[in-house]
Amino acid sequence: MRDVLIDLLRWWRAGAPVALATVVETFGSAPRQPGSCMIVGPSGEVVGSVSGGCVEGAVYDIGTTVIDSGLASLHRFGVSDEGAFAVGLTCGGILDVFVQRIDRYGFPELAAVAEDVECGRPVAIATLVAHPDPARVGAHVVVRPDALEGSLGRRRMDDAVAADARGLLEAGATSALRYSAAGERRGRTRWSLVVSFVPKPRLIVFGAIDFAASMAHVGSFLGYDVTVCDARPVFATHSRFPSVREVVVKWPHRYLAEEIAAGRVDRRTAICVLTHDPKFDVPLLEVALRLPEDVYVGAMGSRRTHEDRAARLRERGVGEGQLARLASPIGLDLGSRTPEETAISIAGEIIARRWNGSGRSLTTVDGPIHGSHHEVVPAS
Repeated sequence: MRDVLIDLLRWWRAGAPVALATVVETFGSAPRQPGSCMIVGPSGEVVGSVSGGCVEGAVYDIGTTVIDSGLASLHRFGVSDEGAFAVGLTCGGILDVFVQRIDRYGFPELAAVAEDVECGRPVAIATLVAHPDPARVGAHVVVRPDALEGSLGRRRMDDAVAADARGLLEAGATSALRYSAAGERRGRTRWSLVVSFVPKPRLIVFGAIDFAASMAHVGSFLGYDVTVCDARPVFATHSRFPSVREVVVKWPHRYLAEEIAAGRVDRRTAICVLTHDPKFDVPLLEVALRLPEDVYVGAMGSRRTHEDRAARLRERGVGEGQLARLASPIGLDLGSRTPEETAISIAGEIIARRWNGSGRSLTTVDGPIHGSHHEVVPAS
């Protein structure tokens, strides 16, 4: 939903009703993840996507109807459907899509939610996408770490959904949850879709070199909040890294330790050490490798550089288990040569580790090509 929020808010402020289609659940090789959104605008405009092109035509028709009727509805698309080829979902997956009308009357909290997202404050929207009483479908609550706004119709349901939504906020996840009438996590009669908005994940690039500029650009493209840090002020300048939010001139290990102490490094953070200079790398990696194992830590350099670096880290008390999680030499084996190609290689490894991907060519991997792996994160 983040990708379509600007357009959604623009029409909302203009008082123009739109249809918002959201992916609720996927099965098999469905091309988009839960939370992916598409808007049908007041004049028939389309923003966003729910399937990468497979079922957009069918969703568009549903959206135009929902704008007129105001009645929200849940729809399933898949190759098992009689009309599967008519709507174009031929990838072998199944897609549940919830379509609702959004306007200022039905969603008065949208401006405040958008402000939270813009300012990086955690917020989640939980919406009833299925209910025995059709009049309740589309009811929503806005959940923040310390507040709940709105109601799904019953206090028990509100409390249960709020507790689960806060858990999803901690994990930065979007999910469809099922509840009984008493608000218990069982049964299939009541579905709530929780879309969470958390601050962007961080990419901290150490070493203000040409590879760092390419890595910062790719990281920004992937949705990371990018910081470049280097102890050398002549290299660490905003003019050399115009696409990043923050360029820091500080000894790398001190900066990382300060960010950890301030709570600004979490399990979604990726740390790329590109200096391959032991006076910077070794104290920095000593700090980085003591972070939880789901934090990506990669270091650039040859295999000889890696062996020397590992020996120095062992001398400083870094254990073998901590060294084993270091991505060094950094990146996937793509045959990269240029800084841009190397940045793609590193980004590929970050993505593969985040989602437990193999990093192999899809032609050599059996099974679904979307959703065949699960994000490697702790329960949080």
